[in-house]
Amino acid sequence: MKILAFESTCDETAVAVVEDGRTILTDQIFSQADLHAVYGGVVPEIASRCHVESISLLTERALEKAGITREEIDAVAVSYAPGLIGAVLVGVNFAKAAALALGVPLVPVHHIRGHIAANYLAYPELEPPFLCLAISGGNTLLIDVKDYTDMEILGQTRDDAAGECFDKTARVLGLPYPGGKPIDELSRGGDDTKYSFPISHIEGNPYDMSFSGLKTAVINLVHNAAQKGEELDRRALAASFTKAVSDSLVPRAIAAAKEKRRARLVVAGGVAANSRIRADFQKAAAENGLELFIPPLRLCGDNGAMIGAQGYYEYLAGVRAGSDLNAFATMDLNASFS
Repeated sequence: MKILAFESTCDETAVAVVEDGRTILTDQIFSQADLHAVYGGVVPEIASRCHVESISLLTERALEKAGITREEIDAVAVSYAPGLIGAVLVGVNFAKAAALALGVPLVPVHHIRGHIAANYLAYPELEPPFLCLAISGGNTLLIDVKDYTDMEILGQTRDDAAGECFDKTARVLGLPYPGGKPIDELSRGGDDTKYSFPISHIEGNPYDMSFSGLKTAVINLVHNAAQKGEELDRRALAASFTKAVSDSLVPRAIAAAKEKRRARLVVAGGVAANSRIRADFQKAAAENGLELFIPPLRLCGDNGAMIGAQGYYEYLAGVRAGSDLNAFATMDLNASFS
């Protein structure tokens, strides 16, 4: 079964063709990062306009690269939530038109479910159940994945997402947007014990997280040093910050996997590309006898293939949408369509 998939929730326009939920026939991505870098973050109006300008040509290229005709498409999948509402609307409306023109079913896919499914593309042997940590620019969640479409949120951030914290820290350090990769590169070889940063503990739910305090601590440290004319060890600061993020994520994920008796631990989302976090998960999983799955870097960020992968399993579960499908800036992970 071949699914034409669309992703436009933030600043990447992505169109992919995925076969049977596991094989990528093509995954075309147009990144707007350079356009937004001058502003230090994503400008929603610019993102929406760029999606409009690129999605049609990107679709033509995807079909060409996949080596298939329109008649071979069996369904259309689209990320409909969560995300920047204007950006999401572009993908949703284009997908609705494509499904209508092709005469095939339209399958709505939650963006975070897509990130989880990226691991199905990287690891054909991976099947639920497993424990997943989804960490991206807009979301940080601990999820018990019971089946392909049956998931339970065990914990989540109460405020900022881990990825947002990386971007804000990068900005205050004068690093380019997006901040994940520059901080990763800067932190390598730095003394991660030189600066002490807070790690949140949420009363009432040990799996919930908070990153606003960490973000504020970094900003205050940098601003105070500037006011006093003191020079900071930027490499050590980046390393200490990354350690604090990892120390917030890894122990919680390990504890949740043990509580739910899951032998497999999955990490997904853009922040999963960070080398320190990947290494800490590999070490912790080995020490606790867990089988670890982290997607390759190309599947960590937003892409259309992950939407096509999850779209396949949503299709098998009977999930369909009509021409009245709307886009949503926020949406519960377990929202469903009949």
